[in-house]
Amino acid sequence: MSAVPTPTTPPALLDNPAGGAFALIFTTLPALLRLTCGLVGAAVALAVRTPPVEPALLVPAVAALTAWSLWYAVRALRHGVTGPLVAGDVALTAATCLAIPVLVAPEVLPGEGSWVAVLASTTVINTQATAPARWSVPAGLLVTAAYAAGAHTAGNPDEATAHAATLLVQTACTAMMTAVMRRRIGRADRGFAEHQRLTRDALVARTARDAERRQNRDLHDTVLATLTMVGLGAVAGPSPRLRERCAADLRTLTALADARSAPDDGPAPLADRLTAVLHRLPELRVTAELTPCTVPGPVAEALAESAYAALSNVARHAPGATAALRLDRVAGTVAVEVADDGPGFDPERVPAHRYGLRESVRGRMASVGGRAVVESAPGAGTRIRLEWPGVH
Repeated sequence: MSAVPTPTTPPALLDNPAGGAFALIFTTLPALLRLTCGLVGAAVALAVRTPPVEPALLVPAVAALTAWSLWYAVRALRHGVTGPLVAGDVALTAATCLAIPVLVAPEVLPGEGSWVAVLASTTVINTQATAPARWSVPAGLLVTAAYAAGAHTAGNPDEATAHAATLLVQTACTAMMTAVMRRRIGRADRGFAEHQRLTRDALVARTARDAERRQNRDLHDTVLATLTMVGLGAVAGPSPRLRERCAADLRTLTALADARSAPDDGPAPLADRLTAVLHRLPELRVTAELTPCTVPGPVAEALAESAYAALSNVARHAPGATAALRLDRVAGTVAVEVADDGPGFDPERVPAHRYGLRESVRGRMASVGGRAVVESAPGAGTRIRLEWPGVH
């Protein structure tokens, strides 16, 4: 006997999960049902060969049906149940039903339990489950008529009527069940497709918002910060200092753009990034204590740029103040602390439209799974602690 291959998952199962699962189930089950019916039916058919059964016809018929059952199962599991396969199954079953007088002994025909009765039932059920209703229902009626004709010719009109009625009920019930399942599965797949579309749209929108927020943070921390300092009188313009700051802003924006066009998620020395931040603010008096520490590239960028935003706030809002920058790693958490002895402020009274702390510090840290803690009060200076808990 040929080995029955294991069914493979069709592509439809990925694109239309419910429809794909339906097709897989209603390919596997009919194949196994046809194979089981063919093998068991062959044994039962050959067990009773009393007249008027013709062994010369019975043995070739059983051999052909067994070979067909094997072929049906192999083809269905490999390629699915196709139209020609269904048509061939219906034709062979109808022919077998018409040959009941020479294939089934009279003593086993009554009671709808003969091997041909089981064959007919299997065929009508498989046909309704695997073919469209416009073809499966007429096929079921054809098998029913063939069985009724064969049983009647064999001299058993009661069996012809009884099992014909059974076949009609099987045809109707299986057809209705399959139709309902197909409709429900179609709705499920349409719902799944809509969910996937909405998920993709949300992802695209979120990605666009994140990109816009990054750009806004970069502009806020460079060009807008410089303009604000000019407006507040912290930087006299035009002056060499202003030109240097504008050039530094341009270098920063260029470096950020280059880094995002070729992102590097590898380890980055955070202390070096923070030292570069100090070079971008030469006008600010800062004492630094930087413990060597390595973190992923995006995290290093977020920590360094958040520290730059905090130090820029000191230069902008507390000119003449002294700041301290510290980097440490405690219990697996990287901490960058920016403190100053400026006038301080009340964090609870910062207007909602102010962008600095909300996006340039808190938002940037949240984007890499970190957080920012702001401690300040009027007349008491400001302390901002940036934490990233990803080092173990």
